[in-house]
Amino acid sequence: MIATLSIPVRRQGLHAFSDKVKQLVRNADINEGLCTLFIQHTSASLLIQENYDPSAQHDLENWLNRLVPERDPLYTHTLEGDDDMPAHIKAALTASSLSIPIMNGELALGTWQGIYLWEHRRMSTTRKVLVHIGN
Repeated sequence: MIATLSIPVRRQGLHAFSDKVKQLVRNADINEGLCTLFIQHTSASLLIQENYDPSAQHDLENWLNRLVPERDPLYTHTLEGDDDMPAHIKAALTASSLSIPIMNGELALGTWQGIYLWEHRRMSTTRKVLVHIGN
């Protein structure tokens, strides 16, 4: 089964969407298999991260923004604004796809793990994530 999820984002940062993926897995009605996620964008990424304490997400966002600052004089790709080239670099440093085992009809995520879209731009938009669920 292949599906497309539309994930609306209103800001830069981590956006949880585990529940949407879990629902797709339930609807696929398979006991064991693999769920593969792929984001169709070059300025956002995917992440499995702690879903209990929001300070962990906040710290990750701050750390990556410090690692890849805006308005670096090395950037030549500035057509779409100060956050454009840093967003591409952040996406290159993180993941465009994730694979999660399915066991007993459910995602085999750990207790504190959640699935996130990591938006690297400051704009409001909708991102597309392809989801493949199979044996």
